[in-house]
Amino acid sequence: MKAIITVIGKDQVGIMYSVSRILKELGVNIEDVTQTIMQEYFTMLMLVKIDEERSSFRQLQEALEEMGEATGLSIRIQKEEIFDTMHKI
Repeated sequence: MKAIITVIGKDQVGIMYSVSRILKELGVNIEDVTQTIMQEYFTMLMLVKIDEERSSFRQLQEALEEMGEATGLSIRIQKEEIFDTMHKI
């Protein structure tokens, strides 16, 4: 299953590392990524593929939400089909 992850917040050291570490631990492959710094704000958009034999969408969502709370970042994940449908309307 593919999903879209967004990360937004004040720039700080290690954001990409922390998100990538969670993805690695849960067997999630990064298929595409774009990130930028807008003044002091970090923004990142990732397209990932979840290996459902290694982890579930819910496990990934919970791990990213926990990281977001700990670091003060807004981290959201949506299934690709929901993202596609939402943007076709």
